[in-house]
Amino acid sequence: MTGDFDQRQWLDRIGYAGSTTPDLATLKAPVTAHATAIAYESIDVLLDRPPSLALGPLQAKMIGHKRGGYCFEQNMLFRAGLRSVGFDVTSLQARVVRGLAIDAPRPMLHMVLRVDLPEGAYLADVGFGNLAPTTALRLVAEEEQETPHETMRFIHMGDELVLQSKLGTNWAHIYRVVMLPRVDAEYEICNWFAATHPESPYLKNMIAARPGPNRTRLTLFNGRFSIRHASGDTERRMLTTREEFGEVFAREFELVFADDELRTAFENMTARASPGGPHPFFA
Repeated sequence: MTGDFDQRQWLDRIGYAGSTTPDLATLKAPVTAHATAIAYESIDVLLDRPPSLALGPLQAKMIGHKRGGYCFEQNMLFRAGLRSVGFDVTSLQARVVRGLAIDAPRPMLHMVLRVDLPEGAYLADVGFGNLAPTTALRLVAEEEQETPHETMRFIHMGDELVLQSKLGTNWAHIYRVVMLPRVDAEYEICNWFAATHPESPYLKNMIAARPGPNRTRLTLFNGRFSIRHASGDTERRMLTTREEFGEVFAREFELVFADDELRTAFENMTARASPGGPHPFFA
């Protein structure tokens, strides 16, 4: 990934004006700021436009045009931001098991970041939709860690660390982190698969998510807009018109699309959408 990174524009976009010393406090605060400022969304895939992972287009899209992105876009941009501050960042992948058995056989199709500090290794991930950690998490097992949203923890499963989130009184599996460092070409392969494979949920469904105020989580999956509270209770509203989608995108996710983009996305969703409830990853 080539191109110059504009740190100032990124910090302005996420609303962070604190220290840029590469220490633990500086790591935690931008995770929260980025995750809450830049919504998770995959509308370009629904528009049959596979996202670019090159740094220039990522900055133009998510900073210049104030769009969101899905995991590869979000964490590529965030990695550039961390490295511009001076953090030691290693790129990793994870196997998503949200809504599945903890040992489900899953490919490594999610990007996460390992940041090494004097205090130890931490996970940073601003790109997991409706359960992205909203602070950096220490990469140790069996330690409950508070975030601005849920309580989270890692548990061992073989050589992998399973990230879990406490929803109400239950621990929900999110993904299994594979500790083997990755190269960017591997993300390009995964990105192309996620954006073009006929069975990819992103190619068929309107998806957006964002951490909300008061520890809420906002999720849009096709016509179902949900607000999940820290207790686990969920409010739901069904959207039926293109105008309603546009209003929810603007008000809840701070995303504004051109009329032709929203019209085409709505038409593609209507023609392709998966029947039934949300995909397990976005329940």
